[in-house]
Amino acid sequence: MVQQVRSQQSEAMTDPITETGAESSFLRPDLAAMAAYTHQAGEAGEAANQPLDPLDTNESPLDLPPALKEKLAWQYQQEIAANRYPDGGHGALKAAIAAYVNETAPDLSARPITAQHISVGNGSDELIRSLLIATCVGGAGSILVAQPTFSMYGILARTLGVPVVSVDRHEHDFSVDLEAASAAIAVAPSPVRLVFMVHPNSPTANPLTAAELDWLRALPPSTLVVIDEAYFEFCQHTTVAEVTQRPNWVVTRTFSKAFRLAAHRVGYAIAPPTLTAVLEKVRLPYNLPSFSQAAARLALAERQTLLGSIPDLITARQQLTAELQKLPNLQLWPSAANFLYVRPTQGCIPQQTCDQALDSLFRQLKAQGTLVRHTGGGLRITLGTPAENQRTLAHLQQVLGNFCHDLGS
Repeated sequence: MVQQVRSQQSEAMTDPITETGAESSFLRPDLAAMAAYTHQAGEAGEAANQPLDPLDTNESPLDLPPALKEKLAWQYQQEIAANRYPDGGHGALKAAIAAYVNETAPDLSARPITAQHISVGNGSDELIRSLLIATCVGGAGSILVAQPTFSMYGILARTLGVPVVSVDRHEHDFSVDLEAASAAIAVAPSPVRLVFMVHPNSPTANPLTAAELDWLRALPPSTLVVIDEAYFEFCQHTTVAEVTQRPNWVVTRTFSKAFRLAAHRVGYAIAPPTLTAVLEKVRLPYNLPSFSQAAARLALAERQTLLGSIPDLITARQQLTAELQKLPNLQLWPSAANFLYVRPTQGCIPQQTCDQALDSLFRQLKAQGTLVRHTGGGLRITLGTPAENQRTLAHLQQVLGNFCHDLGS
């Protein structure tokens, strides 16, 4: 009898799912059309059995120095109890971040950033999600982005049911079409509560212009302005001073790039204390593991060592830019970040086949051993080690030359 009941239960559980698709009845219908964020880097070049140069995620090409890894290992052994929850308030880390922000931002002596201005997240992605929850969820409003830009703004918004209003950028310099942005806000079906801008932008590497900053400052207090400064250390221009003067201004940053801590997933927001207090309400408890907090504190304490590599990366950026500019079939834009953005020239690739051609170039580079990001109608190339940069140049020369020759024939 028991066996029969179990059999009937099994049939009742499996038949509707496999035969009628009823498993989707409890899911939001709009999720079916969304794609999950994935990163499928692979382990080796597709043609030759060789390791890939991972130049697709804007990480630092340098790992932590062995001495700092030893310090972290010691901290884990001596100071972190694995059976205890992490510091849920991130007090020590927030204080260290505030000191760093004050040290690197001008015009803060009269109104310094304090720990109350800081909110810490499991990567900047969690902070973006918390900002969306605090402002737009439940039909309260929509967000504005200028494409191409960091994809997670739109992805996270849509997963939360928040409408996304998109405007274009000017092709020659990727600055935002401000007239289109103002018009889009005016006619948006729901109020635009959040405007996301990256400074410098990803994937196009251009910093915000004076006109863009003036436009952002002129937005009403009911619109939250979020400036993503993930690449601050490479451009050395910040808008943090605006946080102390405007109640609707937020700056987000990360430890994943210049501080070499991508594996630890530590991001932070600098915002008026009234807003950080709300972010504390909507974030998950114990959202940042003890080991990640220890790594971030150590990185800040050793910032002179870790950030000492930035001038070399900027020099490498200049050198690779100069070499790529010599290629006849490649269009390259100036960069203020740790990556470059390129497209084959229109003479090389017909407009009607641009996306297919870029995908083919991406795959051919990967087959050679160079992994870049195909996004926004171009290829984003992270700066690597000197050897990786040389291979990138050689592979681009070979692949682009062969590709354009094949098209011409």
